[in-house]
Amino acid sequence: MKKFFAMIAMVVLSAPSFAQYSSGGFTLDEENLYYGVRIGLNVATLGGDADMGSKVGMNLAGVIGLRVSNSAPVFLESGLYYSEKGGKEDNVTVSYNNLEIPILVKYGFKASDNIAVLPFLGPTFGYAIKSKTSIKGGAGEFSSDLLKMRRPNMGFKLGVGAEYDNIYLELGYQFGITNITKLDDATVRANNFFMNFGVNF
Repeated sequence: MKKFFAMIAMVVLSAPSFAQYSSGGFTLDEENLYYGVRIGLNVATLGGDADMGSKVGMNLAGVIGLRVSNSAPVFLESGLYYSEKGGKEDNVTVSYNNLEIPILVKYGFKASDNIAVLPFLGPTFGYAIKSKTSIKGGAGEFSSDLLKMRRPNMGFKLGVGAEYDNIYLELGYQFGITNITKLDDATVRANNFFMNFGVNF
């Protein structure tokens, strides 16, 4: 957790230097290409037959976006995310951490001269790089892939972002579409709320 907060501090302190060389991020009045970095929190759960409570994890990404319409502020954004998911219930913790590539459509609204509001939605394609179930008991901690998780997975993101002078904040929800367990007659889906902070340049 200390490393996580240190990373947040590093992004915050580096934001002014990004702004100096910025192309303006989401310029709603003209066609443009932008890049960005994101860091934030997931509040993840497992739905379906697993039905586990929330587990807090990290979200970290580099993104690229392109305006795709000359007549409207419509953007297409993708990138590579590291996303910690899973669930927790009593003494059982499931870690299901992914590398993800989303394909998001964003529409920009100019809230003021310096603020853009951007609702977004789209699919995300993931691959689990960590799949582990940990059980704590009197004899210590036991770890295994008890749920027999599938590594490839797919979800859908929706949310809203806001940018002020290249500083970007977004809130949203990602729900799992694919069944991520290989167990017979069982269904498990990975869902999470997310809040990300970052910069566009």
